[in-house]
Amino acid sequence: MEKKSLLKKSNFSDYLKPSQVAFNLKAKDKVQAIEEILDILIKQKLVKNKKLLLTRVIDRERLESTAIGHNVALPHARVDTGGDLSIGVGRSKGGIDFDAIDNKKVHLVILIIWNPSIPGLFNHLFAGLAQYLSKSGFRNRLFSAKNKSDLFNILSEIELTLPREDKIISRASLLMKLQKIEVKKRKAKKEQLKDLRKHADLIREELDEVLVDRFDRLVNRYGFAVAEVEGGACQGCNINIATGMSAAIEGSNDIYICENCGKFLVAAKKKKK
Repeated sequence: MEKKSLLKKSNFSDYLKPSQVAFNLKAKDKVQAIEEILDILIKQKLVKNKKLLLTRVIDRERLESTAIGHNVALPHARVDTGGDLSIGVGRSKGGIDFDAIDNKKVHLVILIIWNPSIPGLFNHLFAGLAQYLSKSGFRNRLFSAKNKSDLFNILSEIELTLPREDKIISRASLLMKLQKIEVKKRKAKKEQLKDLRKHADLIREELDEVLVDRFDRLVNRYGFAVAEVEGGACQGCNINIATGMSAAIEGSNDIYICENCGKFLVAAKKKKK
């Protein structure tokens, strides 16, 4: 695959060709769906070592489902493929159970394999996809596509641009999980460390190198790096944050940074009544 930089404005079709699209997935579950799309990428000689890739993608699914809601899933893995990015798309008419956050079956699966040497690649791509897939009108057009060509042409409308500088596009829940795992590692017995390190490594591979470096520096300095926002205040320093930021964080899975203490901010979990 010709090397391209996602640091410039580009289109989804720069990384996806009609031959990488399966219009009617035969899969009945998410493992079969991922395997079916992987077979397409292998046939197109975009990736190698199906067993390794399938294991990495499924490990990521077990950590946290990549079904983002609204009948869409974005399974992915960070593996050295020899190229920058490999993408495969599958459409399922009947729907596939992906353990989605909204409990809805998935009708569109976008599988992404990207190179670990390129920081920020998946976050950038995820930001571009999310901007379009969050619109019900655009999703309905994808789900009602009449054939592969129609589906590909609609996906080609997706433009990729850099995320805003004041917001790091990432999975906040994953960063919070990493913090919990690092805390557990301090008290874990030898036989427990192997699994904890495996889960921590999976999350670290998912995040930008700059993001992980900041996380580690905050942990070394304060003992923790992620703080919840409750009552409009950062629970890491107990200082009120801007009202606009507080509102944006609520219900969001993006990561924000406290302007006072520099810790990552996430919405506080709602307490059970």
